[in-house]
Amino acid sequence: MRGPVRTVDRVRLSLVELGLLTVAVVVVATAIPRCGSSGRTVVRARWDWTPGVLNPLVTQATIAATICRHGWTRTIRPPVEYTNALKQRQLRQYGMRGPPSAFQEDHLISLELGGNPNDPRNLWPEPYPRASAVDQIENELNRRVCTGSLTLAEAQRRESALKHRDG
Repeated sequence: MRGPVRTVDRVRLSLVELGLLTVAVVVVATAIPRCGSSGRTVVRARWDWTPGVLNPLVTQATIAATICRHGWTRTIRPPVEYTNALKQRQLRQYGMRGPPSAFQEDHLISLELGGNPNDPRNLWPEPYPRASAVDQIENELNRRVCTGSLTLAEAQRRESALKHRDG
């Protein structure tokens, strides 16, 4: 024969316990949409601050002499002093915390896809490790443009959508 079974007929919470439970639910509910699979906060480029600006030298007709020429992006990359100062301002603007070294001042439309090298509307602080993962996507899009399997305009559209949607 078994002993008595304990059951809970009703749970009564004090006002303090109810308040704490409510706060806990709100914190969890607001944190979930910002978390990616790694538990890190997802940071997306904002359309109003970083819409992306194109380099007028890069068009479908000029890709062989520009983005598809090995080493070309080195000739137009802005100096680190410029991007570091801009990163500091944009980290405050985006409300991001942490050391600047945790972010890459990234081109929304990459130099490999004809993005403007210096316009602040084409640069934003993208957190690591996401920035490194996106670099691989940018290189693949560049490869596809240079082999002719994707137009420059379509690659730029995909890159913009990726950074505005997924960070």
